Amino acid sequence: MSKDTDNTDLGYADAVGELDQILRELESSDVDVDRLADRVSRASALIALCRERIAAAEVEIERVTTDLNAAADTSD
Repeated sequence: MSKDTDNTDLGYADAVGELDQILRELESSDVDVDRLADRVSRASALIALCRERIAAAEVEIERVTTDLNAAADTSD
């Protein structure tokens, strides 16, 4: 698979960096119209990936804080 379609190893920071790059391309005055739809589609996929990573992080943070609170309650 190409970099544009395989997000399995793409980290959050890399996805945000690629989104920044796409944004700069789209904001430029010489945007390639032939690539425009592809870049917007890629940006959409990257945004979805970032949202998934944020949601997973929120779940993990909630789990950790719940475990810490439970441990604190049992030590009292």
